[in-house]
Amino acid sequence: MTSRTEDSMDIVFRCPKELEQLLPPPIAAPRGLPDWLKEMPSNAFSGLTHADDNTVKRCPPFIDAMTSGFLIPLICDVRVKNLEFDWDIDLPAGGEVDYLRSPMGLHDPSQLTGTPIFDPERFLIKFHNLWTIEAPAGYSLLFTHPVNRFDLPFTTLTGLVECDSYRDAWIHFPARWNDVNFEGILKKGTPIAQCFPIKRDHWSARVAVLTPEEIARTNSLTSKIVREKGVYRRDFRT
Repeated sequence: MTSRTEDSMDIVFRCPKELEQLLPPPIAAPRGLPDWLKEMPSNAFSGLTHADDNTVKRCPPFIDAMTSGFLIPLICDVRVKNLEFDWDIDLPAGGEVDYLRSPMGLHDPSQLTGTPIFDPERFLIKFHNLWTIEAPAGYSLLFTHPVNRFDLPFTTLTGLVECDSYRDAWIHFPARWNDVNFEGILKKGTPIAQCFPIKRDHWSARVAVLTPEEIARTNSLTSKIVREKGVYRRDFRT
């Protein structure tokens, strides 16, 4: 991938030249929406209200989170059976930079000691990423599990990396394998992480009591939401 210009807001993903035609590239998140989202209905019958109601497909925050940032793909098919993982991948040797030659590795359970997901009998898997990632000056990247992808049999752990300065090494993605009964193929290109650019700023928090003007605005807006459909999507979404 090309270098960015001084004022560009690009996220730049780079890989060794010999891997350029072999690796599935990171993609903008809208291009990686799952089939279940595309196929699900926008409305469904509610047994509680006995009427049709919107599904999450019509919830802008739900969709906007899924279509923001970039998705990092699995580099090859991975076969899974009885919690054993294997793959066939033949990456070229003898390049100018060293890189891992498998799609995944593991972390010892001891590294999760004290966390709610610690299990002495279960390793944490680690998805290998063979792209270096550069963000514009002043930006970090938040890496997390692909948003709302409850269908995936794993959960990627969340981390924040200062990719404007830490841009010349690999970033790999630890994940907890959730579905112990999963058997099949985790396909090449499956999203293993989603990344969002985060501008570094100095933030503080304060609490306050609603003023009379703010109370009036809140009452006006909540009443409008009750009366009309699509208020957020029409008046507030950018």
